[in-house]
Amino acid sequence: MNISNLFKIALRALVRNKLRAILTMLGIIIGVASVIAMLAIGEGTKKNIQGQMSSMGTNLIMIMPNMQQRGGVSLGASSSMVLKMNDVETLRNESVYLAEVSPQVSANGQVIYGNQNTQTTVYGVSEEYLAIRKLTIESGRIFNAGEVRGMSKVCILGQTVIEELFGKGSDPVGLTIRIKNLPFEIIGTLEDKGESGMGQDQDDLILAPYTTVQRRLAAIDYINGIYASAVSEEKSAAAIEEVT
Repeated sequence: MNISNLFKIALRALVRNKLRAILTMLGIIIGVASVIAMLAIGEGTKKNIQGQMSSMGTNLIMIMPNMQQRGGVSLGASSSMVLKMNDVETLRNESVYLAEVSPQVSANGQVIYGNQNTQTTVYGVSEEYLAIRKLTIESGRIFNAGEVRGMSKVCILGQTVIEELFGKGSDPVGLTIRIKNLPFEIIGTLEDKGESGMGQDQDDLILAPYTTVQRRLAAIDYINGIYASAVSEEKSAAAIEEVT
């Protein structure tokens, strides 16, 4: 039997059994579509997770007193109970696998502008912090080394704080707010970053020089933690070992 006869027989069978042919094709179409949909959902979820991790900084290393973390995962305890600026300088000067290092000092408090107020966290950091956390200035500028040394009362606002104090879409650069009754000049604003993978609002923050937060707001002589970034994601494990 040649191929042309086989095609003719198959075609006659399809014509005589239209309903069965339609149901068979429908089953195949639904099956293939389901597989494609599952693969697309899986790939979309993967991309979403990768995007969230990337927004945090895939080569981010968080060093806390008595604990080290990478991407929020504990890497084990250390013998140090308090971190000092000497630790930051040591990492900056001696590390091979770290690209950027920034101290962090945090203080919670009320922020006031006119008759508006909100509660937020003020993070005292150095200029490198924005690159480490992949934060971008929307308007204005980052504080400079001279303002860090001089404990200047300048700050950068996240979008949630801007909305609470000034309204959505406002540009408050150049205005003065009060943080714990101290006047701070707004020198910059951050681009919207949205929620983290854990549901945390990444825009509800204020950045200021770590020296200012350390001395004027928190009144401490140590730092709460160190944020660093490895030279590459592939070198993160080596960087963690080096930091330890």
